[in-house]
Amino acid sequence: MLAITVTHNDVEFALRRLKRQLQKSGLLRELRRRRQYEKPSERRRRRKREGIRNTRKRARLAHG
Repeated sequence: MLAITVTHNDVEFALRRLKRQLQKSGLLRELRRRRQYEKPSERRRRRKREGIRNTRKRARLAHG
């Protein structure tokens, strides 16, 4: 559960922090993905693409 506390009535800053936390947690991506039905074959293809992307990212970060 994400929670942001508003300090000194600075709602704009709190909103930016909330958006950043939502982005990092992947919640926004999940919500967009669930807006419409995803066929099982499409789900497999997406997960495979994500796995390849994550593997490349880990390799790049490990060597870079």
